[in-house]
Parts: sequence; structure tokens; C-alpha cells
Amino acid sequence: MEYIYLKILNFFPRKFLIKVSFFLRPIFKLIYKGDKFIDPIDGSSYRKFLSYGYKKIRKNALCPGTLSLERHRYLWLYLTNETSILTKPLKVLHVAPEQVFLKKFKNNKFWEYFTLDLNSPLADIKADLCDLPFDKNTFDLIICNHVLEHIENDYKAIKEIYRVLKNNGMGILQVPIDLNKEKTFEDKKITNSNDRTKYFGQYDHVRIYGKDYFKLLASVGFKVDKVNYLLNIDKKLHSIYCLPENELIPIVYKV
Repeated sequence: MEYIYLKILNFFPRKFLIKVSFFLRPIFKLIYKGDKFIDPIDGSSYRKFLSYGYKKIRKNALCPGTLSLERHRYLWLYLTNETSILTKPLKVLHVAPEQVFLKKFKNNKFWEYFTLDLNSPLADIKADLCDLPFDKNTFDLIICNHVLEHIENDYKAIKEIYRVLKNNGMGILQVPIDLNKEKTFEDKKITNSNDRTKYFGQYDHVRIYGKDYFKLLASVGFKVDKVNYLLNIDKKLHSIYCLPENELIPIVYKV
């Protein structure tokens, strides 16, 4: 069954997969119910998580019931344990909203919550991240995770995020980063989906970021924090929650 699922993941476009997932989630949750792994986002438990990936298949990566990945569970633990933003009155922009967070964030009584994407059926506002339809200094918090690696002009997109974020506002801008690379690798001649998967890790990525990503964020004016919250989490929970092995959360502030 998992072999078929991985074939579907690599064949069908993401927009279609998002729509289908609403019907499959309850079925997967029932099939994989157990007590070996836990999703900390909703507390549900499973006998296994699903494999996930394009170039490199990661075992026990995708939670069957919530569709959370390692990075989602990691971010949730950080937000709930180390910040108070979920209980503050904030105006929030969520770019390319993840299904696992959408309902929780929409139902957050403290937030004025907006979702935006050019193509996703989950977003209420259809717009280009490089040309946001908002005035400057509009949002207290902007969440934009695993988006910039899809955008040709990522610098322009980051400048737009900076523009519409309020002074003293906060941004969460996760991307896939190879922490073994000092510099980001991109090549505009690589346009074929198979080649993009080979060099960038996924068929619709246009680069693979290195550690210089944090300098890119700072170059538009952001104060940048490289949060390694994994160090604060009990090692046993790393396995139970199926967290990433090594990942920094890029938190930015407009000061």
C-alpha cells in the first residue's frame, strides 16, 4: 500500500493531492492506528508513520491522520513550548498554509488570520508572494514555510514579507537547508523536473539553500535567529514524535 502511495505522491500534482487528502486522512488514521508514534500537534498515536520524499525517501515522516511532516511537529513543539504567540492578539498572514495547521490557526480566537497562495485550494487570498496586495506594516506575524525554494526571485519575495510585516513583527521562514553547504546552489538552466529533483531535492524546487540563507534574510533588514530547539527536546521524544535529525528554525524580526 505504501508503495502505491509513494507512486501517487510523485505522479499527481500537489493541488490534486491536497483535495484528495481530505477523504484519505480518516481512512489512513484508522488503518495506521497504534501506540508506537505520536503526533504532538493533536496527540493522536499510530503504529507507524508513512514514508515521504522525492529524491530521498524518509521513513516514518508523514503522520497519516494529520499529514504533518517532521518539520511541522518540530515547529509546533517550539511554538507551544517556547513562545506565547498562539495566545496573543495578532494579525497573521500564513503563506501556503499547511493542512495540519489550517484548522487550528483559523479557530485561534486570539488571531486575525489570513491565508495566501497563488495556487493552493487551502488559501483564501490568491496572490503572488513577490507582489503582495497589502500595505506596508500590516501584519504582526508572517508564517511562510517551505515556499521560497519554489520562487525564482526569492530576494524580492523576502523584501515583500519585510515590507508588509509591522515594526517589531515576527516571521517564521522555514526552507530546506543543507547545513553541510556554506552557499546556496541554484542554476537557472536547470528547468527539467527530473533534473530539479536530482539537484534540488524536489521536482518544483529551483535551488537548495545553504547556510548563507540566514545572510539572505538579514540582507533585507531582518534580525535573524537560528533556533535549534531540537537540543531542548528529550531524545526519547525525538523518536516518538519522529522529528528531524538536524534542523534550524529561521525566526526573523523587523526591528
